[in-house]
Amino acid sequence: MGRTLITVGLAIVLVGVLWPYLHKLPIGRLPGDILIRRQNFTLYMPLATGLVLSVLLSFILWLARR
Repeated sequence: MGRTLITVGLAIVLVGVLWPYLHKLPIGRLPGDILIRRQNFTLYMPLATGLVLSVLLSFILWLARR
């Protein structure tokens, strides 16, 4: 349990340090993401981004369990 908490904490710190660079990546603006803008309404459904992040996270966790 302690090793897992340390790993999660280091991952959060790493994302925080790399955030200015990660923000420039096209994640969140992929072709499969749906964005609907109306006069007083905005709907954003990141379908493709969620799929990509899910596959990436699944692969990382699979590697960690090996």
